[in-house]
Amino acid sequence: MQRKKKWLILGILFLSSVLINLYAANNQRVETGYSTYFYSNFSPILRSFFAWAPFSIGDFIYGGLGIYLVIKLFQFCRFLFSKKRRENAREKITNSFISVLTKCCIVYILFNIFWGINYNRIGIASQLNLTINKYSLEDLKIINEVLVEKINSSKLILLKQNIAYPSTKELFIKTENAYKLLAKKYSFLEYKNAAIKNSMWGWLGNYTGFLGYYNPITGEAQINTTVPKFTQPFTSCHEVAHQLGYAKEMEANFVGYLAASISVDTLFRYSVYTDLFSYANRTLFFADSSAALQYRKKLLPAVITDFKERRKFYETHTSFAEPIVRYLYGKFLEQNQQPMGILSYDEVTAFIIAYYKKFGSI
Repeated sequence: MQRKKKWLILGILFLSSVLINLYAANNQRVETGYSTYFYSNFSPILRSFFAWAPFSIGDFIYGGLGIYLVIKLFQFCRFLFSKKRRENAREKITNSFISVLTKCCIVYILFNIFWGINYNRIGIASQLNLTINKYSLEDLKIINEVLVEKINSSKLILLKQNIAYPSTKELFIKTENAYKLLAKKYSFLEYKNAAIKNSMWGWLGNYTGFLGYYNPITGEAQINTTVPKFTQPFTSCHEVAHQLGYAKEMEANFVGYLAASISVDTLFRYSVYTDLFSYANRTLFFADSSAALQYRKKLLPAVITDFKERRKFYETHTSFAEPIVRYLYGKFLEQNQQPMGILSYDEVTAFIIAYYKKFGSI
């Protein structure tokens, strides 16, 4: 009787997962029903439950989940090598199978209801009436030239005024202020009940390649503040974009750009333009390597120094885990409407080119 009850619960959860998939299959329905109605009202409430804490509650949940999985794996291995394994192996394995599937369904349902359905929305391009077309080599060269000018001019201001990098607390406040300015231009990007936290797993992120991440269960945005300072403002803006319901990485990059570029803080503009240049220049390199190198040579020596600092940081934090994590995360992105996997971040270049063509500036 107990076994039938477990199968019944699993069946209900599986059916709920299927229904979520069917609902998410219609992009227009997701955009108007879930993203801009349910999620836009639900997410500020969710953040309000956890924004009060000066630390990331989501990180403690991740830590507890990691410990739980290690304990369960240990118990399962101990069972496999125990003397009594043959006596109840079939029943134990069946129960474990049901338990794992049930937990996976619960995680899947919560992830999608709390945030994940946003992967299927129409998104920011539609909201700004941008036409995202296949760009030409000439488009890439133009945007590289524009970004070089933006980077150099921003760096000159920073050097001339001797502007210091903000503390972690100041960084998060300035991120909120950037979105307040952005909301005056685009009201649908209003950021309520801010919950940006310093990641307690930053040291781990250094060896797995994560600059920041979003916790859909708590609504918190976590920032790795151990990486080079000039990268952090854009990362912070990127993670807030996830909080606002832009799940796809190229869209979070683009919304993050909108916020960072409108900021009154030159550090934010410098941060976003250096990141966008990295994407656009890498894309150009695959098409015309000599042209890409020529644009890199136009960067100020002080900018090159920052880029070298970033490269050195990553080189000193290499590990066997990073390519594995990147591969798995890439597969996750592919399953969530981002066929280019980990290279989806680079696709922001198409958004920037479309925005530049429409408005004449970035």
